[in-house]
Amino acid sequence: MSFNEKLKNAKKRKNDEFYTRIIDIEKEISAYVKFNPNVFAGKTILLPCDDPEWSNFVKYFIENFNDFKLGKLICTSYSGNSPAEQNTRKGKVFILSSKTEADMVKQSNIIKWEYLNSDGDFRNDEITKFRDESDIIITNPPFSLFRDFLSWITEADKKFIIIGNKNCVTYKEVFPLVKNNLMWSGFTKWSGGMWFETKNNDDVDKVIDGINMKNISSIWLTNIEHGSRYNTISLSSMNEILYSSKTKKINSKDSYNQYDNYNAIEISFTKFIPSDYNGIMGVPISFLDKYCPRQFEIIGATESEGKGFSNGLWDETSKIAQPLIQGKKLYKRIFIKHKREIAV
Repeated sequence: MSFNEKLKNAKKRKNDEFYTRIIDIEKEISAYVKFNPNVFAGKTILLPCDDPEWSNFVKYFIENFNDFKLGKLICTSYSGNSPAEQNTRKGKVFILSSKTEADMVKQSNIIKWEYLNSDGDFRNDEITKFRDESDIIITNPPFSLFRDFLSWITEADKKFIIIGNKNCVTYKEVFPLVKNNLMWSGFTKWSGGMWFETKNNDDVDKVIDGINMKNISSIWLTNIEHGSRYNTISLSSMNEILYSSKTKKINSKDSYNQYDNYNAIEISFTKFIPSDYNGIMGVPISFLDKYCPRQFEIIGATESEGKGFSNGLWDETSKIAQPLIQGKKLYKRIFIKHKREIAV
């Protein structure tokens, strides 16, 4: 590997070091338990990107090991996350496999981790064996490796609750899973992004109690039910929306206009989705945190996200994959339509 490649990889690793707050972990995970109290009962949970000494994911699941009736907790970390581990080139592993052990760790506040034989990269054989042993994978994976990480999970057909960049839902490796209801938005809503602790002093949005914080456009993604995705969106008719005083400027938002290059109409905001339109609509990707599979069907996405993603809606002669309205380029869109049994 060249010196420039090493620098590039080191920069990626540094920029990937965003540490999830325990308050956000608790908010998300507790929703699954509330919906199904036995969701984790008897299960082996793998945290494959989490240093046993400081990860809040590790702390949270140790604290709740007995309450969740876990069968086993496996936590591993990559050796490049600190100078000390970079010298050893060995990652860490911590395994908890009984109620008694969990109580002892909680009382002593001492985690007796061990070094791995490998560097702890999730793609190596040692961590892959842990993956194969596990039932559910939960973590905040490196953003630069998100595609690889998701493929690593799905090729083993594992349940998961993970964090990703909001735009990842349109990746060619990700969108088909969303479209086919094999992956969906987590419980936490997308608005406002997420706040993470960061050790990168050059990229800080604010400091809270002496801790550097960074806001990132991030979301939870899962294939485990948490209940809220079956909440239908309350909608109004097209005429009601058009003449509502709250949306009187709707035409300036391009909503209801036909795309130049897609056989669909534009919907600028989820609240503008009409209840009485039976055609195909293009909506922002933020629609997915409100998407109810009983209410809508996902048809596809703009061709800029992947060849063939629009499911025949794209006018190829336009040679422009981004959605256009009167020549103006819009941001990426997802195409949906009402399910007849719900639409009125």
